[in-house]
Amino acid sequence: MRICHVYKDYHPPVRGGIEQTIERMARAQVRAGHDVTVLVSASGARVSRTDVLDGVKVVRVAEWARALSTPICPGFPHALAQIGADIWHLHYPHPTGELSWLLMQPPGKLVVTYHADVVRQKLAMAAYAPFARALLQRADAILPTSDRYIDHSPFLRPHRAKCRVVPLGIDLEAYDALADVEPRAAELRARYGRDFVLFVGRLRYYKGLDVLLDAMARCDAKLVIVGDGPEDENLRAQRARLGLGDRVVFAGAVSDAELLAHLRAASLGVLPSTHPSEALGIAMIEYLASGLPVICTELGTGTTFVNLDGVTGLVVPPRDAVALAGAITRLVADPDLRARFGAAGRERAHQVFSRDAMMRSVDAVYAEVLAKGRLS
Repeated sequence: MRICHVYKDYHPPVRGGIEQTIERMARAQVRAGHDVTVLVSASGARVSRTDVLDGVKVVRVAEWARALSTPICPGFPHALAQIGADIWHLHYPHPTGELSWLLMQPPGKLVVTYHADVVRQKLAMAAYAPFARALLQRADAILPTSDRYIDHSPFLRPHRAKCRVVPLGIDLEAYDALADVEPRAAELRARYGRDFVLFVGRLRYYKGLDVLLDAMARCDAKLVIVGDGPEDENLRAQRARLGLGDRVVFAGAVSDAELLAHLRAASLGVLPSTHPSEALGIAMIEYLASGLPVICTELGTGTTFVNLDGVTGLVVPPRDAVALAGAITRLVADPDLRARFGAAGRERAHQVFSRDAMMRSVDAVYAEVLAKGRLS
């Protein structure tokens, strides 16, 4: 089968949750014997190029600029038209890719993974909404990442009949072998202390890190932030204003091995997101797989589908630094509760959020649309 994934970036070099999910899907499909192409921007480069990574053909289209997080790639429609596919798998939201598909409407079935609503760019979304609705109308199947998002999203509700929930999954093998990184984890504990709080992810506005820093000023704990992104400078300035000093550490982007060591060393993981742009939260799945208790916010999306309140961790209201500080204090002070939540989280990761479970669901959707056409 010929499969083409379409999004704005790919991992490597961009280490975002969606980018890594597409990489996992593409690599698994190559191993299954499929012909897989990923069509993305050149991530800031002004020259187009094609790479082959682990058998995946990655077509990177020259990017002239980026506006409202969207790459401007005039050559994207032409590049899309040059690719033949039985399945076009678009990862929404990505206006450049979606408009290109609508313009060219190439042969093949259209499957859309609906990762998130567009929240911040309200004015731009008002203009783009008709195209988004047209894409979803033409889709043969739509894959929200949790059933809660179908009810939450006004774009998904009209298409409930052709939605097939496919939770995102990760490769669990490395997380099952975290004991292998214990020597490095011990070094991190010696540096940061035994009971530090961990945040993993891109430093984006909707991640709620400003609220997390406010919470850290209200509790006696240490925070390590792994990741980089556009909010880095603002967050460092906030740390200085709050006088948090070395109680908040910006570790930056790290290697896969170093990430595993941080997950092994930490006492709990936090995802304090403030906007429904956070549809699921891959970092929380990594926390669960590592046996870490999780603190997240209730956004009406999939965050509380991943983290079950009172089972795998705690859930607090968004933008509530007092509640967030209270949850952190409670878990830091109660190792038995952390252990119970961590064990339940690891089990949930294996039951629901493995790469293999994700791929079985994706394969089933592909087979269904190839056999039946548009779902209803």
